[in-house]
Amino acid sequence: MSVSASAPVTKSPSRIPKIPFWAQIVAGLVLGVLLGWLARSQDISWLKETLGQVGDIFVQLLKLAVAPLVFFAILVSITNLRKVNNAARLAAQTLVWFMITSLIAVAIGLTIGLLTNPGAGTGLTPQDGKLPKREGTWIDFLTGIIPSDVITPFTELNVLQIVFMAAVAGVAALKLGDRAKPILTLSESILELLQKALWWVIRLAPIGTVGLIGFAIADYGWELIGKYATFTADVYIGCALVLFGVYPLLLATVAKVNPIQFFKGAWPAIQLAFVSRSSVGTMPVTQKVTERLGVPKEYASFAVPFGATTKMDGCAAIYPALAAIFIAQIFDVQLGIQDYLLIAFVSVVGSAATAGLTGATVMLTLTLSTLGLPLEGVGLLMAIDPILDMIRTATNVAGQALVPVVVAAREKILDHDVYNAASSSPVDEYEAREAEQKVAVPATA
Repeated sequence: MSVSASAPVTKSPSRIPKIPFWAQIVAGLVLGVLLGWLARSQDISWLKETLGQVGDIFVQLLKLAVAPLVFFAILVSITNLRKVNNAARLAAQTLVWFMITSLIAVAIGLTIGLLTNPGAGTGLTPQDGKLPKREGTWIDFLTGIIPSDVITPFTELNVLQIVFMAAVAGVAALKLGDRAKPILTLSESILELLQKALWWVIRLAPIGTVGLIGFAIADYGWELIGKYATFTADVYIGCALVLFGVYPLLLATVAKVNPIQFFKGAWPAIQLAFVSRSSVGTMPVTQKVTERLGVPKEYASFAVPFGATTKMDGCAAIYPALAAIFIAQIFDVQLGIQDYLLIAFVSVVGSAATAGLTGATVMLTLTLSTLGLPLEGVGLLMAIDPILDMIRTATNVAGQALVPVVVAAREKILDHDVYNAASSSPVDEYEAREAEQKVAVPATA
């Protein structure tokens, strides 16, 4: 029995308005704080464990794609530079501005630390510290760049070695020219596949936020934050000064663009970085927002992966500077001007050791060992580290999007019309584009 063609078409019920991705993240933050407070205040162990498991699963999903994502992103980004005029100049400018912003960040960290004395009045003693599980020294850093085999860096997630291998492969592909086209085509396809899968994980960020924030509150509580009140405030104030002071100033004076527009476009990446505590995990969103801010895709695809593994104003500049002063005060060690210069040097040169993953233990131990400070001091900060890592990573990612904008503006390749139009969330934009690309299935007669 066929349906008459003239039969009235019933309208589908009005769809529920979609909640923007940024609002979902904020809702996750609020819910996480409430559930964490409830779990701690009422001593609900199962709720605390559940929050911890939800957060761990989200971070593990992000980490799952890190090794192959970094390798293929760096490889493809290096080969993409051949499509850009003055590629060597762009790469050099990127590196220079990474160093300039790191120096500014470490100077702010040192200034705040010297003004506030974060280690005074905490009640902590050297006996409260313990040696970290992971350490970083200059010998380890320099020798650790080159892997002993091609498998171990991926299984042990040694990002620095993965970057080295990808860079070598990328340069080799450039030298091979047309003969490397099949490999490059395959690499680009794999990178798209990884980014597609990672977008699915990123969509889970609101749920991951509930677990990560909730567990932090339930496990550490406000009492612990109170013991580290000055140090915690110093890290957040230092990162905020860089994020909302230095970066807007550079955008207004060097890039000569509207800083507010930058934050409109980059905010989804900054927000996700705050929650996930992973620069590499946030990298696909960071690259999307950088492109939406008018940076050419060929250059952004180089600068963002490069920055996600080496550009760490929060973890490798502000934090080690403050932590070194904090630990020196606890252990009653006097730091001189040469020590502060060493901190600045380590922050600029050794930031790649941080590797874009959650936490900054390797970078901190590298700084302490260079200064000759007791590594047991790292143990004093491990308990509070997840709380600090949120703002550190948000600052890292903002810098990773900022430098390509500044360099592109200086080199006159920034699309100002696109920059001024950037406002929507790249996650929502990505889903909208995916919906448009779906082919409608014709109805059967």
